[in-house]
Amino acid sequence: MPDYRTNQQDNGNGYVKTTPENVAESNDGLFHATMNLPTAAAHCGMTEREMKHIFREYLKYHDPNFEVTEDTPQVSRREESCPE
Repeated sequence: MPDYRTNQQDNGNGYVKTTPENVAESNDGLFHATMNLPTAAAHCGMTEREMKHIFREYLKYHDPNFEVTEDTPQVSRREESCPE
């Protein structure tokens, strides 16, 4: 039988136990860009595909953590240097 969970970190027992705390830490790490997907998946004992699905659900219910201001300076586009 093939082992599909090849990206998990071994904690001495042969597998990483998935707990709500580990999943929350992984989601926060992905959301704040302190973890990448393979690291987050291995941290909570999931495959990368499972982690992607969980993180998409996390994003549905969490607002962005940045604010776009209305008075953003406009950058002018480069003018044609050689008019014909």
